[in-house]
Amino acid sequence: MPDTTGYNVAAIREDFPILARQVGEVPLVYLDSANTSQKPASVIEAMDAHYRDHNANVARAMHTLGGEATSAFEGARATVAAFIGAAGPQEIVFTKNASEALNLAAYTLGSRLQPGDEIVISVMEHHSNIVPWQLAAERTGAVLRWFDITDDGRLDLEKAAAENLINERTKVVSITAVSNVLGTVNPVADIAAQAHAVGAVMVVDAAQAVPYAGVKVDALGADLVAFTGHKMLGPTGIGVLWGRYDLLAGLPPFLGGGEMINVVKLTGSTYATPPHRFEAGTPPIAEAVGLGAAIDYLNAIGIENIALHEERITAYALTRIAAVPGLKLLGPTRPVDRSGAISFTLSTADGEEIHPHDIMQLLDSRGIAVRGGHHCARPLHERLGIVASTRASLYLYTTTAEVDALADGLVYVADFFGGKR
Repeated sequence: MPDTTGYNVAAIREDFPILARQVGEVPLVYLDSANTSQKPASVIEAMDAHYRDHNANVARAMHTLGGEATSAFEGARATVAAFIGAAGPQEIVFTKNASEALNLAAYTLGSRLQPGDEIVISVMEHHSNIVPWQLAAERTGAVLRWFDITDDGRLDLEKAAAENLINERTKVVSITAVSNVLGTVNPVADIAAQAHAVGAVMVVDAAQAVPYAGVKVDALGADLVAFTGHKMLGPTGIGVLWGRYDLLAGLPPFLGGGEMINVVKLTGSTYATPPHRFEAGTPPIAEAVGLGAAIDYLNAIGIENIALHEERITAYALTRIAAVPGLKLLGPTRPVDRSGAISFTLSTADGEEIHPHDIMQLLDSRGIAVRGGHHCARPLHERLGIVASTRASLYLYTTTAEVDALADGLVYVADFFGGKR
């Protein structure tokens, strides 16, 4: 499938040192970007330069290095704000990952909940968007409710309407923008409108959305949005919670410590304004620098070009691997409102299902990196009637040759466990 759009995936791959390595005696085929993406040389070099030439703590140190580190850290905050269309850097809270961002949202919003209030999530959520709300419900006496899914892996909006899922008792709705298992792109803006109509706060887990198609928070209609750096070419250890400033300003602190305070006395403390109110202690400074460099890289390619590449490579992959005998796709089977996270089950010719861990290990022997398990989404797998699945996830550096290698590898796996090898 030749690319006629001008998107040069071969040139892009040259920017990622790890993609040139071997796994044993075979080339690496990295198809696990929904788990964590690889990093371009520019991100690695930006973090190295920070540690080599500018390392110091931020805000506290008034010397030259401290000023440079603070400027770099706050500059990264401004870069993130511009990337997602925030009103300004004061709406960007740095966390260590999306899980911490969602916990921050659940803990602080939970301070407003009363017994009988309702929190709405969905059955397709990552554990990071389930457990924090379960904890909030346990602390407050609130009730947790959820969207079901249809047979083709989309939110069951008709069932939700029939059940009056979002109603006058709803105080929080927290939904993933893109399923990390099914690849489903959810109608977040429509759900946000329903939430706001009853006075509820809309929280969005955008960990799988921001890296691939970009996110503009005003278009989402959300009040709080969580995402993470390591899935969008940035380093681990850095996440983001965006929030409407008026909402953030009314929320209590999440963690206590240095920098999140205004005045501390033994008799009590007052707190800084957002975003620093939610950033206790020394923050992930070099990681923020790396995230800023990752966004610069994404902007240089163009997020719209990345989205188009993902649409094309996903369409190719859905067709190619669906042709593998014994393979069953999970989620939407057409590349419409769908990301490049493709999960499936695989059976031998006699119908025996092959465990995803076995699939993963045998593919790894051929240099192909995928993920096997429940992908931190056990309730979804239970809803689908399976214990686990295998997931291949595509990104801006994925090629059709890698998809072909996966398809051929899956045939090999099925034959191996079917006794043909």
